[in-house]
Order: sequence, then structure tokens, then C-alpha cells
Amino acid sequence: MLEILTQRFNNAKKRNPSHVNELLDFIQVCYIQGELTITEYKGFFSELDKQNAEKPEVYIIKNTPFNTFNIPG
Repeated sequence: MLEILTQRFNNAKKRNPSHVNELLDFIQVCYIQGELTITEYKGFFSELDKQNAEKPEVYIIKNTPFNTFNIPG
């Protein structure tokens, strides 16, 4: 399954992915743009998860709880 994904990446980007994390980014964009079904996305995600693909920490949004905001009354 990763061979199919790598080929799709290569067709779109005209190069090979440098890391499995790049493939993770690619499937997320493809899914958002409607180029992958949820079933395809889950299948690719499962394979990438087995390869320890992950988003870099800088991409993870840290939420601030609402009770820490000072909202003027």
C-alpha cells in the first residue's frame, strides 16, 4: 500500500518523498481536498502509523483553556 502512496506522491510532486512524515502531510492534504475517500485515508494512515509517521511538534496547536482568558465585562 505504501508503494501506491509513494507513486501518487511522486506523480503529484515529481519527486520521491524524503520521509514518511511527508507522506502523512500529503494524505492529509489529499483528504481535505477531496482526492481521497475516508476509507483510503484510513488505510494509508494505518500504514504510515506502522512506520511511526508523525506531525512535528511545531504543528501541534496547544489550546489554552477558556478559564484563563481575561474577558472584559
